Amino acid sequence: MSTTLYTNAILVNEGSVRRGWLLVEGDRIARIGQGDTPGDLTADSTIDCEGAYLIPGAIDTHVHFRDPGLTEKADMATESHAAVAGGVTSFIDMPNTNPPTISTRALEGKMAKAAEVSEANYGFFIGATNSNLDELLNADYSHTAGIKLFLGSSTGNMLVDDDTTLGQLFAQAPALIAVHAEDEAVIRASRERLKALHPDGIPVEMHPDVRPREACVRATSHAIALAERTGARVHICHISTADELSLIAEAKARGVKVTAETCPQYLIFDRNDFASLGARIKCNPAIKEASDRIALIRALRPGGVIDTIATDHAPHLPAQKEGDALTAASGMPMVQFSLPAMLDLISTDPDADGIGIEQVVQLMCHAPATLLGIEKRGFLREGYYADLAVVAPTGMGGRRITDSDVVSRCGWTPLAGRSLSWEVRHVSVNGGTGASPLTFNNRPES
Repeated sequence: MSTTLYTNAILVNEGSVRRGWLLVEGDRIARIGQGDTPGDLTADSTIDCEGAYLIPGAIDTHVHFRDPGLTEKADMATESHAAVAGGVTSFIDMPNTNPPTISTRALEGKMAKAAEVSEANYGFFIGATNSNLDELLNADYSHTAGIKLFLGSSTGNMLVDDDTTLGQLFAQAPALIAVHAEDEAVIRASRERLKALHPDGIPVEMHPDVRPREACVRATSHAIALAERTGARVHICHISTADELSLIAEAKARGVKVTAETCPQYLIFDRNDFASLGARIKCNPAIKEASDRIALIRALRPGGVIDTIATDHAPHLPAQKEGDALTAASGMPMVQFSLPAMLDLISTDPDADGIGIEQVVQLMCHAPATLLGIEKRGFLREGYYADLAVVAPTGMGGRRITDSDVVSRCGWTPLAGRSLSWEVRHVSVNGGTGASPLTFNNRPES
């Protein structure tokens, strides 16, 4: 069994930031210590971290790797490679592929593909439809992350809008329900109103008006009400508004089993950025106002409403991102730069005052593992899998990101032109032994 020794590291784990060392044996963390590395400790290889930060590999619980059926944009191999390049050692892929992942058979197909090509540890959500409740109830949730529910239409058209189905799903769900919360009726009304006002095409900068905040607020309120009535565990994905933060805070105070996710794009951009970036930042839900961005950043603080940060990584080819608010594809690649972008945010944005690297690790490593009951990952603990990342400041001026840096098949990033003040220097997946499927506790504590 091979061994690797990490020395001269700053270990970030469970709220602690301390100088120390870590020993890996095979695919597991064998020993962790503070201070200087013991002089009699040896290993097959040594990685001198030179004062950089050693953290658990990030776990991205919300990606769209486009495999199967949409592989001209991306696939499991290219996007898992991008994930590892960015310090993300485990991912959970969403079901709106072609065909959609709405059955045990489809899940098994994805698992088989990932076993062949993935560079990162992998897991998958099964998708809800108006007619597949039996499949959802019979899925194996020790090997399935949970149920993805679309309350608003997005890429893949998996909208669930049957009230009877929704009631049964929430009442009987044997695992966490991850919700895309946008109200379809609100979106439809906004779209038709704006089409009448802009018969030659709705400008892309009006995407936040096509999919307005009221769509998010109404759907999130509906999901919370269903969870409160039934006792279901609900995770609201990609929160984009300050209003939703208030709803979720109030629901948590009442004991509702609801958790909250946001994404780097809602923390970095606001609608003013459409002027320079156009459809590059078009995504669903839409990026909203500067006031929403600030509220979301502040909700990252310890004890805040946001529980996890995921990317909603959703690559499209550049040609597919051309057009107006209705015709340009929604979604952006983010998994490669999510971790350094978040570390840059807390280092440079005045609204992130009070948020340290230990809180980024909480939101991107610890909490995702706890949320889904992912077995022995997400923490620097002896006996846990050696999913590790070494991260460090870049130095004066930061590092300017360009499209040529992108590993994803799509070949572009909305961060092009920005300078990031942090970088990922080293990544280990299972101690270098290769990727493996994630195992879940299907009823972890929320």
